[in-house]
Amino acid sequence: MKRLFADLHLKINPKDTQTLQNTIQRATNFGYRYIAVPFSFEPTTSEIENLTTVCKTSGIEPVLRADLYPRNENDLMNSLRRLRRKFDIICVLCDNKELSRQAAKDRRVDLLNFPNLDYRNRFFDRSEAELARSGNAALEIDVKPLFTLEGPARIRFLACLRREITIAKTFGVPLIVSSGVNEERFMRMPRDMASLSYIFGLDIVEGLNAVSSNPLAIVLRNREKLCSNFVAPGVRIVKEVCGL
Repeated sequence: MKRLFADLHLKINPKDTQTLQNTIQRATNFGYRYIAVPFSFEPTTSEIENLTTVCKTSGIEPVLRADLYPRNENDLMNSLRRLRRKFDIICVLCDNKELSRQAAKDRRVDLLNFPNLDYRNRFFDRSEAELARSGNAALEIDVKPLFTLEGPARIRFLACLRREITIAKTFGVPLIVSSGVNEERFMRMPRDMASLSYIFGLDIVEGLNAVSSNPLAIVLRNREKLCSNFVAPGVRIVKEVCGL
């Protein structure tokens, strides 16, 4: 069966139509079938329509994604209540341990992303992985730092990724490899992304899954839940019969 590839983290400004068009066209040329441009705010109808139009014109499927930067637990809870049913993907950018733990155990969160490149401020440990497994959240790895870091900083970052990948695999936490790029020159083809993942601990099949079946499973699962006839996983309303 042919793989369908996804990049769930193209960090471009959804209001910049020209950059949006160029980036999405390149993603199409590279062989991606699904892409997500994250919103850090609640988008307007026109912004969603613009993203959808540009993607459809390029023959690619848009995925609506919200990136949350919560200040505290209450802020996280409020954002999840307000946005969960408006987006295909909810990602929490984790920059402190308490919020990381809360996000990991909340089943409304799809992705955990640790943007801090300093290993002392990354909080994906065994406790976090155990919560993520029970909460059904995946660990997202952005590859952009591999292109921008140099020398000892890159070595430390790779060591940190290997540790996190080992923990995630031990606890059965799904892995998503995304680009995390905001410039076209850093974009890579999906099989190149899978190959890059080898250097931080994934074999070729795991790497391919991290850019294809794993992200698609999350997108399709959530889209099913957002359907009006969804009742529970595997249960849908097919036809309503009145008067019985």
